[in-house]
Amino acid sequence: MRLSLSIPAALLALAGFLVGHDKPALVEFFAPWCGHCKNLMPTWEQLADAFPKDKVLIAKTDADGEGRALGERYGVQGFPTLKWFPAGSVEPEDYTGGRDLDSLVAFVAEKSGVKSLIKPPPPPAALTLDSSNFDDVVDGSKNVLVAFTAPWCGHCKNMKPAYEAVARAFEQENSHCIVANMNADEADNKDIAHRYGVRSFPTIKFFPKGEDEWLNYDLPRTEAAFTDFLNEHCGTQRAPGGILNDIAGRIASLDALASEFIADIPSRDDVLANAKDLVSGLKADGQAAGAKAAATADYYLKAMERIKTKGDAWLAKETGRLSNLLASSSLAPAKLDEIKVKINILKQFVAKKAGELFDDAEAAAQKIVGKDEL
Repeated sequence: MRLSLSIPAALLALAGFLVGHDKPALVEFFAPWCGHCKNLMPTWEQLADAFPKDKVLIAKTDADGEGRALGERYGVQGFPTLKWFPAGSVEPEDYTGGRDLDSLVAFVAEKSGVKSLIKPPPPPAALTLDSSNFDDVVDGSKNVLVAFTAPWCGHCKNMKPAYEAVARAFEQENSHCIVANMNADEADNKDIAHRYGVRSFPTIKFFPKGEDEWLNYDLPRTEAAFTDFLNEHCGTQRAPGGILNDIAGRIASLDALASEFIADIPSRDDVLANAKDLVSGLKADGQAAGAKAAATADYYLKAMERIKTKGDAWLAKETGRLSNLLASSSLAPAKLDEIKVKINILKQFVAKKAGELFDDAEAAAQKIVGKDEL
């Protein structure tokens, strides 16, 4: 690791050796006793490694010791104070961004035009909103969860991993359920933040499809809580991590017939006939719930036909095969969704008592057919 250059005050004051010549510099004015300076130290050393030393100077000076006069000259009133000196200039500008490595690297790269040696982070999964696109996205045509954040906000940083995880989990749903983020502390975005009463960070609001009013999100800022909230309000069926949950694709009435089919061998032809009638009815239903159910209903029939021709052993074999495929990271998300739905359906082909059938059907009906989006 290349340590950041600690500059004696005299060198900076004279501006004749390092600062003010042919390369720009980001300088930290620190104090040895300062807790925030100590916290920044590992990041500052990483920043020093992020740029070629012959093109950008990453430096620091003790502005409470030998560099006190220098700190006074540049108006340093607290620690750490970070200042950017353009190449050929001893007149700095204050750095006011975040003190995390990504923010510092982005600032130096933008100001210097020098590419960082650090591999850039992946693009955010959450859709980035600003004053130019906010009203186009939050237009009532889709469900949108918006986190109003600020780069310096500690709670926002703590929430970011969970929020990014849920944004990735819902990428397959982004035609009607969007997870978005807005830097509400950016000058151009403050009018929008004010419009929605944003007074602290993070503030999270849900904008439902077809509604004029929004909802305040006041639940825990965890991936599981965000996932449950979006499933409830978007009509989705996701689990943390992005995979579909265990009710996705299931139809309560066909679940009951699947259990009856596997339990009553002599009546399987009759059960299959009843299932075909039910599926025909679903396909004739013009409602959104019926149309979506019809898309998976055929697999119940296919499973019944396969069990009839190949025997009950096919059920365990096929479930195992699909479970192995589901564990593969090489398959496209849409294919994984398809496999998970099939597994969910196959798991309903188990013999159950009458009371269990009623409880399962009632619970599934509430979750599966209770939403217009399904």
